[in-house]
Amino acid sequence: MKPKILIVEDEPTIVDSIQYALETDGFDVSCLSSGIPVMQLLSGKNMDLIILDIGLPDINGLELCKEIRKLYTVPIIFLTARADEVDRVVGLEIGADDYVV
Repeated sequence: MKPKILIVEDEPTIVDSIQYALETDGFDVSCLSSGIPVMQLLSGKNMDLIILDIGLPDINGLELCKEIRKLYTVPIIFLTARADEVDRVVGLEIGADDYVV
């Protein structure tokens, strides 16, 4: 069974690149361009990793991470353009396993 990765990112070029690389390496990749559907997807499908953007169009990725952490232990990696040290610290403190700029 292939490991399942969820990408939550609203920039199609970023999604396409990451999805291609992960699928080429044998991962089962699901993609969402907004954060609201994430909790519903997680309730019906177990994920092995979530790659999460902070700047989503409908919900802040930091808030979404908090909501995910209330119910799930799936590893979360923030992939974002926000390079400020405060954002990194907050992201890790609220439950992200890694923060990549």
